[in-house]
Amino acid sequence: MPMPQMNVALVPCLQDNYAYLLWDGSGPVAIVDPSEPGPVRKALAERGLKLTHILNTHHHLDHCGGNLALKEEFSAEVVGPQKDRERIPGIDTGVSEAAPWHFAGREVTVLEIPAHTRAHIAFVLDGVAFTGDTLFAMGCGRLFEGTPDMMWSSLSKLMRLPDETRIYCGHEYTLNNGRFALTLEPHNAALQARMKEVEALRAKGAPTIPSTLGLEKKTNPFLRPDSKEIRATLGMDGADDVSVFAEIRRRKDSF
Repeated sequence: MPMPQMNVALVPCLQDNYAYLLWDGSGPVAIVDPSEPGPVRKALAERGLKLTHILNTHHHLDHCGGNLALKEEFSAEVVGPQKDRERIPGIDTGVSEAAPWHFAGREVTVLEIPAHTRAHIAFVLDGVAFTGDTLFAMGCGRLFEGTPDMMWSSLSKLMRLPDETRIYCGHEYTLNNGRFALTLEPHNAALQARMKEVEALRAKGAPTIPSTLGLEKKTNPFLRPDSKEIRATLGMDGADDVSVFAEIRRRKDSF
């Protein structure tokens, strides 16, 4: 008998954060990266759901600030990176690539993708990847606890997922990310087309998430250090990919 379809619902939090409700109707209900409890409670009540699991991609409070209140209210299990247990509030279960996890009868692939934080992870299941603050729509996270080489390795790991994988990231940064991307690759037709869609969505207050990995490969400059146009813009025709990536990240930091 086939598995029921996994549902994903965006839960806007704070100013530009997204948490994500995850359920298939079989009982278990997860929230990914809850920064605050209020919007999560509201989203659960609207759907008649009871929270059973809290999933964290990394330790920053805008991704786990709601852990303790939600855990207390729902007796939910907190699941997060094993290598960062001491910084995940209320953690019960530590996961890693060597210790994957099961949710609603499915094995969840855990990818270790450090650099934004030293123990950042992604959760992957049913063609969906929750990438936290490592991979954004047309962007990537700042290198708070890692190096350009580390982040490029993490992004390369995500790029090995199927192109149709839906990408659910931690923030609504897409419009600004796209504007920066156009400064590097203004003649990228896929990027131009995507920005028209993004501008239309944001003009009416609609989310730009999820993306797909295939779309990111075509339009996200942080996944495209091999682009001839980006290399020409940067004056780095003969440089290696990590050096090009590092320069893209440096420029975005001050964009």
